[in-house]
Amino acid sequence: MKADSAEFERMVTEYAPVMYRAALAVTGSEAAAEDAVGDAVLRAWQKLGSLRDVSSARAWLVKIAVNCARGQLRRGRETSLEELAEELPAPEPGQARELRDAVARLAPEKRAVVTLYYYEGFSTAEIAGMLGVRRGTVKSRLARAREDLRILLEG
Repeated sequence: MKADSAEFERMVTEYAPVMYRAALAVTGSEAAAEDAVGDAVLRAWQKLGSLRDVSSARAWLVKIAVNCARGQLRRGRETSLEELAEELPAPEPGQARELRDAVARLAPEKRAVVTLYYYEGFSTAEIAGMLGVRRGTVKSRLARAREDLRILLEG
């Protein structure tokens, strides 16, 4: 099923928070993430014809947001780990702020896969498509991120 303007508005409204969190994970900056989501919505509207099925809209929109966030980084946006630590939701209610702080200290490529996998529930294959890397790369980044988190949380 193809999307029309009303369906596009519904999709953006529903998935904007996910897009924002993914962009924030990549950029580490609230301002850059907001800019990336704004850019992503515009690009998505321009490319709406390329969305084959509305059921894949979530992954499609997040991929566009991630790409826009990566563009923000290329244009020299600074990463604010403090902002990221404040914005990342805990994976489960009651989780310690310590975990969010540790995730915020990860390298951007590790922080992005951790956020997309654990916080947003995307599969490794979906993340690979969003980030433009191989599935094995996503798996190794997740493994390295888990090890980094273990060290950060134990130390």
